[in-house]
Amino acid sequence: VQLQASGGGLVQAGSSLRLSCAASGRTLNSNTVGWFRQAPGKERDFVSAIRYGGGTTRYADSVKGRFTISRDNAKNTVYLQMNSLKPEDTAVYYCAAFRAGYRPISGLLNDPDRYDYWGQGTQVTVSS
Repeated sequence: VQLQASGGGLVQAGSSLRLSCAASGRTLNSNTVGWFRQAPGKERDFVSAIRYGGGTTRYADSVKGRFTISRDNAKNTVYLQMNSLKPEDTAVYYCAAFRAGYRPISGLLNDPDRYDYWGQGTQVTVSS
């Protein structure tokens, strides 16, 4: 699976952005997908994940209530709607996926080393 993240940009604090993670080569409909972010000099941090099938979601505490992850199976795309953006949200955002048909336990969703596929990042910069 090849993943393509897009939708980043430079916005002011309080603004919104919607990131997209599109798959090519095969369907993403049977993959659990996650979003991570990495700020300069910092580790790659978990942001959110969405399971396939029932579509249950998980969020990092820092983005709960502001970010929403969703998926459109018809478009083979996973979205990350980011509202009320803060300067501390500035980072390169990556989407990643587990292998098709695999249902990771909750504890694995926020571990980047457990994901099988990664897209290139998209830069999000939030100015104060």
